Amino acid sequence: MRVWDAMAWTIRAVSGNRQRSGLTVLGIAIGIAAVAALTSVGEGLRLYVLESFSQFGTRIIAVSPGKVTTQGMAGMLSSTKPLRIQDAEALRDLPYVDAVVSVVSGTGRVEAGRMGRDTNVMGVSHQAAEAWQIAVAQGRFLPADDPVSARAYAVLGAKLKRELFGAGSPLGKLIRVGGARYRVVGVMEEKGQLLGFDLDDVVYIPASRGLQLFNRESLMEVDIIFDQRGNSADMSQRIRERLTQLHGREDFTLFTQEDMLGSLDNILRILTLVVAALGGISLLVGGVGVLTIMTTALQERRAEIGLLAALGCTARQIMVLFLGEAVVLAVTGGLAGITLVIVLVGGTKIIAPDLPLAINPLYLLMALMLSMVVGLLSGIAPAVRAARLNPIEALRDE
Repeated sequence: MRVWDAMAWTIRAVSGNRQRSGLTVLGIAIGIAAVAALTSVGEGLRLYVLESFSQFGTRIIAVSPGKVTTQGMAGMLSSTKPLRIQDAEALRDLPYVDAVVSVVSGTGRVEAGRMGRDTNVMGVSHQAAEAWQIAVAQGRFLPADDPVSARAYAVLGAKLKRELFGAGSPLGKLIRVGGARYRVVGVMEEKGQLLGFDLDDVVYIPASRGLQLFNRESLMEVDIIFDQRGNSADMSQRIRERLTQLHGREDFTLFTQEDMLGSLDNILRILTLVVAALGGISLLVGGVGVLTIMTTALQERRAEIGLLAALGCTARQIMVLFLGEAVVLAVTGGLAGITLVIVLVGGTKIIAPDLPLAINPLYLLMALMLSMVVGLLSGIAPAVRAARLNPIEALRDE
């Protein structure tokens, strides 16, 4: 049998009962649409999270107190020497360093006149806004004071400013943070949220005063931002050597932004595939539909199969014909499901552009291949039975 003849036979077989074929295609389309839609949601969330973390830059190395071992975690003060502001300042003269930011954070009571609320308090160095790429909307950021004895200045996040001062200007006004007085010197531009943390509902104060406020000896983190001439591996080694020299041993942990983004990307990709696999369960319905229609077709076309065998078609050719029919049904359903998802995602992006949805062509191709696999698996049993039919017995059904 020629290839064109086989294709024509398959097309006639599929279009011979349009209602039954249409329902089978619909079952596959729903399953593929579910898989493609879930991967679009997962891919959108992956890109959103990575973009949120990348907004602070990628040339960042974070130093946390404590050494990561099988008996401890980063951030736990298991070392004898805490991470001090002096340690952070000692890193400023390393080659290629653009900025060093000491960080200590917590929650505290912020009051302005009769207005007050509990909010996030960030004790940071004067280069925090530059390092984290956060713009100042009014006034300025914290000045470059003595890092261990800074003046009592504060910078408000956009949301906190509205809550405390409304539409008025807070510049030069006095507020109380944890009971201590601070003078407001700036207001930050709106930044939004990052994984549930409201970057606009925060007050920035000098790191040294943050240590006093939270009664801590150690910084929670030191961020080092380096320029394009440096690389993560080289800078990590320089930082490690300098801090080891100061502490006498390596009692700290380094995290690079590249490593964190890479690990986060891998985790989110795995989660996307897991979610897609859960959605793939709906493909079982489509697979059962393909199996049903192919089994029914086998019973209805026994005489036709017997005639094909009598005319010289081999068992392999008959099997290929039935498998081809199953694949055509499944792929048609897959294309319909993918088209539906593309239309839905495109429409949703127009109506609600802030929703984290993204279509990955690779995942769409994988969904289409999955529909083909479903068609093959569902059509194997009927195809084998058709190939094993005795031509003489099949012709008796004529």
